[in-house]
Amino acid sequence: MATVSFNPTRIRTTSTFKHRNAISIPTSPSKPSRIPCIIPSNNTRTHPNLRHFRPNSVSESSVSTQKEEEGVLDDLQEDDPTAELSYLDPETEPDSITEWELDFCSRPILDVRGKKVWELLVCDNALALQYTKYFPNNVINSITLKDAIVTICEELGVPLPEKIRFFRSQMQTIVTKACKELGITPIPSKRCVSLLLWLEERYETVYTRHPGFQKGSKPLMALDNPFPMELPENLFGERWAFVQLPYSVVRKEVSSLEENFVFGAGLDLDLLGIEIDDKTLIPGLAVASSRAKPLAGWMNGLEVSSIEVDTARACLILSVGISTRYIYATYKKTPVTTSEAEAWEAAKKACRGLHFLAIQEDLDSEDCVGYWLLLDLPPPPV
Repeated sequence: MATVSFNPTRIRTTSTFKHRNAISIPTSPSKPSRIPCIIPSNNTRTHPNLRHFRPNSVSESSVSTQKEEEGVLDDLQEDDPTAELSYLDPETEPDSITEWELDFCSRPILDVRGKKVWELLVCDNALALQYTKYFPNNVINSITLKDAIVTICEELGVPLPEKIRFFRSQMQTIVTKACKELGITPIPSKRCVSLLLWLEERYETVYTRHPGFQKGSKPLMALDNPFPMELPENLFGERWAFVQLPYSVVRKEVSSLEENFVFGAGLDLDLLGIEIDDKTLIPGLAVASSRAKPLAGWMNGLEVSSIEVDTARACLILSVGISTRYIYATYKKTPVTTSEAEAWEAAKKACRGLHFLAIQEDLDSEDCVGYWLLLDLPPPPV
């Protein structure tokens, strides 16, 4: 079984700071219909590296040894769960950190007044910058957040970031106001992968060990999961297909994004602690359009986070931003298409949510004009 687990060696501790087969569906050649894309027939060629999805194609990979896991736990037990963290990797050039990921929310911890403690959690996507600070619940506003952002820069000697990503819709007003007063671009996005994984790790190693921890306490701000909307016309494709790529090729596609000047976004695979064999086939979705470049450009501004199959409605759901969900593609519901869609979703889960979206001018093209590596993560425990 392939595993995708957070790499704990990238987290800085508060005690040492050492690490501080497809079916054709006809569509109208004119205005796009309710079916935005179609599945290509079996004789349709695709990108040489984009293989049509086949069930049961995910290979097994190695797993961490028990000894390594025990060593990590021993290190974590030395940490003080009440301590705060202010860390910048000494090997990182401060000016190179231009984008932050931020969460400002309550934790399942009570203070001496019996009120929930709030925490500011900030990092960059490579975890070269890591900052935590606790706050009482009666000072939560945009002024407090703005001052905290300035303090981080002063303490760590880094410039104000150009962008800050955050994933809670309930905090949009506070985060947006604080950012704009500092000339920072706020970006509502679930592509805060480093932050989300860090939150999960902190829940297990910090919050649950805090003396004020409240077991069974539910998150104050649950993530939205609204009913999917119709896809805007400018995001329509013409054809689509379930495909798969060897993990080795996925890595090459991600590393070449900047070199090839294509639209898209990758993930820090080292941070994710990916343990997948190079030959493991990663499921994805290929979308073809005669206006591929404009389509990829529009998609690039949406903060694409994941694609999921809804077999009950016979469609694919595209999640973007914080809480926007679109009906990205539909298909004729038959036993064959249902089976293929279920197998694609099962393969994605076997890869712990890792999948991708590729946009091409044609499904037999050798190049992608847009490529997004995606990770379908569960909501954070806090």
